[in-house]
Amino acid sequence: MEAELSWGSRMPDDLLERWPKDENGEVEKPAFLCNCGSADMNDELKINMLEAYGIPCLRLYPGDGSFGRVVLGMSGLGTDIYVPESMLEDAQALCSPVTDETYEEAAEETAAPEA
Repeated sequence: MEAELSWGSRMPDDLLERWPKDENGEVEKPAFLCNCGSADMNDELKINMLEAYGIPCLRLYPGDGSFGRVVLGMSGLGTDIYVPESMLEDAQALCSPVTDETYEEAAEETAAPEA
C-alpha cells in the first residue's frame, strides 16, 4: 500500500522549504526509507541523524498512529520515514548497520601509507 503524501498544512516547520525541487520548481517525490519503532526513540534518533547530514525527512504515522502519538506520546505502529528520491541512496547508507567489517575498511582507508 502506497502512502498518500500531501504537501501543505501537514508539513512540519520549514520542511517544504528544505525539500528539494526539480528544475520546474516542483517538489521532488518522497521515497519510503523505513518504518521505525517509536518505543525506543529509534525514529527520532534516525530522523535527527539524517537531518544533521542535510537530508530532510517526512514522517508519517501509519494506521491510527497520529492518534496514538497524541494520546500515548508514540505511535503503536511506528513511524514511516520518507526522504527525497534523489537522497534515498545516501539515507540508506547512513542508516545501514555498522559492522566490524565497516570499521576495518575505514581503518584501512585512513591508515597512513608506509614510507
